Amino acid sequence: MFSTDEWTGRTGDVWADEWRRTDRSFDGLSDHLNAAILAVAPASGRAVDLGCGAGATSMALAIARPDLAVTGLDISPGLVAVAQQRGQGIANLQFKMADTGMLRSDVAPDLLVSRHGVMFYPNPVAAFTTIRAASRPGATLVFSCFRDRGANVWALLSDALVGAPAPQPSGYVPGPFAFADRTFVTDLLTDSGWTNVAADPIDYTYVAGQGEDPVADAADFCRRIGPVARSIAEQPADRRPELFERLKELLARNLTGDAVTFPAAAWIWTATNGDPQ
Repeated sequence: MFSTDEWTGRTGDVWADEWRRTDRSFDGLSDHLNAAILAVAPASGRAVDLGCGAGATSMALAIARPDLAVTGLDISPGLVAVAQQRGQGIANLQFKMADTGMLRSDVAPDLLVSRHGVMFYPNPVAAFTTIRAASRPGATLVFSCFRDRGANVWALLSDALVGAPAPQPSGYVPGPFAFADRTFVTDLLTDSGWTNVAADPIDYTYVAGQGEDPVADAADFCRRIGPVARSIAEQPADRRPELFERLKELLARNLTGDAVTFPAAAWIWTATNGDPQ
């Protein structure tokens, strides 16, 4: 679980530093998500990327739809700075530091998208209600999120590392797997006024490490981003070197060729602001 303060501070800064490896880990999913977005994206009008991170989804959409005005929003100053730098020269693209509550009806986007950026809302029904109210009637929402933690094998590394399953919260708690349950997300979108709610399961390959020393690359990435990083940080300082060596042993078991990879699973959700069909 990440708080707003973490995203606007240290956690957001770490993700900004790690945008290349983070984008790489999502490459297998991004192809599916971008295709789903382009299947409904209008040729012109306005689109908003919610929790845009370092800007990969915003950029892909803006390049594919040059007459569509695309705005990426994120609460992390570090991530927005990276996105702005990456997006230079794309005329129909801008990035802003803002949260969902700053969406206004006079903006009226025709399309709202997100790659794993919407599972951290403290009150998801209120957030998705605000998003819908600010969007144009008939606007489409497309976003991805993780499916069950057990189907995302990379997320189980922390269990093996410390020798016990991580305690899982009951009820809704913002975090990477907050939207894993299909019924829960269907209900919250419906309760927020969205219609034509649908979800497609996507299986993909999560790339944790690559290059000349994929295991070392993966170990360095995992100790900075994700559940392993948190598990190691929670251990006594004198135990962390031992855990890091254990982490490399676990990662080596998933080495294939020049990459350390894991099975991963996500949902791609779509919904409409308008009458059900």
